Amino acid sequence: MTANSSSSAKLMPMVPRPVQARPGSVPAAPKEHAPLVKEALAALDRHDRLIRHRDRIAVVDFSQPSSEMRMQVLDLASGETTNFLVAHGSGSDPGHTGFLQRFSNKPNSNASSKGAFVTANYYVGKHGRSQRLLGLDPTNNNALDRAIVVHGAWYANADMLPAHGKLGRSQGCFAVGERELARVFDLMGEGRLIYAARA
Repeated sequence: MTANSSSSAKLMPMVPRPVQARPGSVPAAPKEHAPLVKEALAALDRHDRLIRHRDRIAVVDFSQPSSEMRMQVLDLASGETTNFLVAHGSGSDPGHTGFLQRFSNKPNSNASSKGAFVTANYYVGKHGRSQRLLGLDPTNNNALDRAIVVHGAWYANADMLPAHGKLGRSQGCFAVGERELARVFDLMGEGRLIYAARA
């Protein structure tokens, strides 16, 4: 989570690269949860006027532990998926179990929120290049005021898993591994849906 940005200048998203399978030391992606993808597609239709690009969506299955690749970027034309580790908020998991216990939309809760988000502009803040999110549902409509963003973090790197069996926690942001951040930005850009919930 980044409370303030040092630059509010809007940056253009990078050009997406083709999706390719990549070897790695992280665990295999969890099996796709059809009901959650169905919810995300319904949200895509519900918020159609606010989402400029409908070619790809990200679905975050917070019923999975943080040790799983629970952020799935789905290409709706080809059906290809690219999966990432993603941290949840400390307020969602006070005991640091690795499992999200609850969602919250309240300021200062440090919790993850559920619902549909649309990716907004990039900025550079205390976590480096980050991306603002707009919450589109009553369960996450404080996202911009809470500075819930996508950013990279050392505690979301895959090398946390052999030592700790789970990722660290954010302050409610979608924190991904530092080495994976550019890939996430490449795939998502601005104006696409992120849908977070529990299956």
